[in-house]
Amino acid sequence: MKKRKAIYPGSFDPVTFGHLDLIERALNLFDELIVIVASNPSKKTLFTAAERSNFLKVALKNEPRVKVRTWQGLTVDLAEKEGASTLIRGIRATSDFDYEFQMALTNRKLAPKIDTLFLMPSEAYFYLSSRLIKEIAQLGGDVTRYVPASVAKMIKKKFSQGGVRA
Repeated sequence: MKKRKAIYPGSFDPVTFGHLDLIERALNLFDELIVIVASNPSKKTLFTAAERSNFLKVALKNEPRVKVRTWQGLTVDLAEKEGASTLIRGIRATSDFDYEFQMALTNRKLAPKIDTLFLMPSEAYFYLSSRLIKEIAQLGGDVTRYVPASVAKMIKKKFSQGGVRA
């Protein structure tokens, strides 16, 4: 029987407990999940792709069904190359849906055999965003309840170096 494989792309700058919650939910539906740390030229990131990828690898080290990779290019191209049938996208609010729906329809035109599955995070993480985490940290707030401990430590280090903007 063919393995059900999906791809969960994102910038993960930084990875949050909301992202990890979506990964858990996706693993309830798929046999294998490839988490893609995407490079988006229109986004200025706090962490490098390698740092973001490492955060995910550390957080998911006990989950053998997850592969973490970096990727530059169209996600549907990677999905076709990897034999994944589905892209996972997180939805928190209607503002997320507008953008994600547009992207899903575009991806469907580019790769008609690849579906997009929208997942909602647990209510505990519904309000979380990487942007919000960076703003809290920049203003000296504690982000340990929102991100893994190793990530919180690196965020604090980045902002204590001075001159870094969220």
